[in-house]
Amino acid sequence: MKLNFTQVDAFADRPFTGNPAAVIPLDAWLDDATLQAIAQENNLAETAFVVPATGDADYDLRWFTPTLEVVMCGHATLASGHVVLGERADLDRVRFRTRQAGILEVARQDGGYALALPTWTPALRPLPDIVAALEVSDVVETLWHERDYSVVVLPDEAAVRRCAPDFRGLAAFGDWLTIVTAPGGSTDIVCRAFAPGAGIDEDPVTGSAHAVIVPYWAARLGRDTMTSFQASARGGHLGCTLAGDRVVLTGACVTVIEGSFLL
Repeated sequence: MKLNFTQVDAFADRPFTGNPAAVIPLDAWLDDATLQAIAQENNLAETAFVVPATGDADYDLRWFTPTLEVVMCGHATLASGHVVLGERADLDRVRFRTRQAGILEVARQDGGYALALPTWTPALRPLPDIVAALEVSDVVETLWHERDYSVVVLPDEAAVRRCAPDFRGLAAFGDWLTIVTAPGGSTDIVCRAFAPGAGIDEDPVTGSAHAVIVPYWAARLGRDTMTSFQASARGGHLGCTLAGDRVVLTGACVTVIEGSFLL
């Protein structure tokens, strides 16, 4: 079996920045074990699989890390929109139906794309074990969302960049995504995201993390629109808007590999 394969750097305006994702269109779903094996072979933060759909969506979409299927992945959704819209000049937007995150939409915008994710507002919660594993002491406050997202707010960008987690300690909490965030310097906010329990020590640019932190920062900054920089080694810039029950993220994508996956 030969499958079309595209690797895309998402939230990137040039190669080797942003977050790489593999996008593999299918005519019909393969069994879960094969999907997981393909993602393990790719060894990227996420491999996205898209299948034509009917009804309220254009495609069904699922995402896998090298070790498990995830509830929601923003950057691989953006990458999937980039691939689909690149092949469908008749569409200005594409709607993806997902298993646990509902309908997600990617639309063309200003030479890039706008990605609409659900708003997942976090609540204040003590997270002493997470803070200990992050090995940070200058914590402003901690928050949590029931989809297993933990948020640790730090005082400034320098504190976010200094963060050097104990990844084994974080992995002990399972496949939680742990986010550190603070006011930014050249951008409104800055963040980093860690998911060692899901096989990703540090995720380069995390759309789903912004579905959680944008509602928090909108309340704290007193406005619904902001810019964000995810300060990983690759780095990525995002435009962010809180629009009711949607967090809309804007960014560009760059295709870096096209080919075939052979089974």
